[in-house]
Amino acid sequence: MAAVSDGMNFAPKGKPSPVVKQGEFAFAAIGLDHGHIYGQCNGLMEAGAALKSVYDPDPEKLERFCQTYPGVKRAAAEDEILSDPEVRLVAAAAVPSERCALGLRVMSAGKDYFTDKTPLTSLEQLDAAKAKVKETGRKYMVYYSERLHVESAVFAGQLVEQGAIGRVIQVLGMGPHRLGAAGRPGWFFKKEKYGGILCDIGSHQIEQFLFYTGAKDAAVVHSQVANYNNPQYPEFEDFGDASLVADNGATNYFRVDWFTPDGLQIWGDGRLFILGTEGFIEQRKYMQFGEKGSGGNHVYLANKHEETYHNVDGKVGYPYFGQLILDCLNRTENAMTQEHAFKAAELCVKAQMQAVKIA
Repeated sequence: MAAVSDGMNFAPKGKPSPVVKQGEFAFAAIGLDHGHIYGQCNGLMEAGAALKSVYDPDPEKLERFCQTYPGVKRAAAEDEILSDPEVRLVAAAAVPSERCALGLRVMSAGKDYFTDKTPLTSLEQLDAAKAKVKETGRKYMVYYSERLHVESAVFAGQLVEQGAIGRVIQVLGMGPHRLGAAGRPGWFFKKEKYGGILCDIGSHQIEQFLFYTGAKDAAVVHSQVANYNNPQYPEFEDFGDASLVADNGATNYFRVDWFTPDGLQIWGDGRLFILGTEGFIEQRKYMQFGEKGSGGNHVYLANKHEETYHNVDGKVGYPYFGQLILDCLNRTENAMTQEHAFKAAELCVKAQMQAVKIA
């Protein structure tokens, strides 16, 4: 995994593993406000999807995208894509507060929607998205990349499913990011636009908690946010943490922040600890501390049988994208259920709404 300076431009590439024939599944991209759109497109294309067209009102973003994906058609307007009967899915990484409205338009046009996280920023948007899914039968899927596009996270999920650590009773996550303020767009620092730190990058953590514990619901016990070191951006939050308890009794604590120092080899030392009744798993997702060039995807496992280390970089792949394509074609829910995608979104909004602001 190549090192990148900030998480906004983290766009993993894997080995092609197509699940459909060439030209069988076409998709388009709308909304290039976040660099995660490249990870979304990479994953879909590696799984066999054909990137047909793209639209964004910003010519600079559009030019960069078209240079990255030569041959993609530049649509003159959003409606050109929404009215194209060949496009089955729209991938998008719009400004967070605008992601739901775009999704409603996409689903109204009879297409499935695949948005970057956080998928929405308010409970009113969540209600609207749920209603539109029910009305249209379309999908509102989410790119929770810290689990879906990280091989150590995929492998850890396989270990949990195999019963390697028994019943999962706690998930502890740390999601530090490098700020790189000079390279961020204006909306990034406006609370109404980005939704707050727990709603934004906290969404990764909550989704992983639900997934690894197999929980259907959870309650936010406590959450807090702060702006410790960026007074020039008064609406920005550079620190947040939260505790949750799931409907099956499993607990969660996570911390997210924008304090990755410039001297670190990558944009954030993302780590996740999964505690089970019979063992534990640790993920070091993006780096091995003190070993430059070691890459990511390090997994540590201890249970009643063994104590093992696995470097799964380039060995596991990203099955979510192929599963998503087949789900869209077959109207199944193997990649992620709609209930799960919406529950993670709901909880990150609630964690944000309940957060105590540290002075």
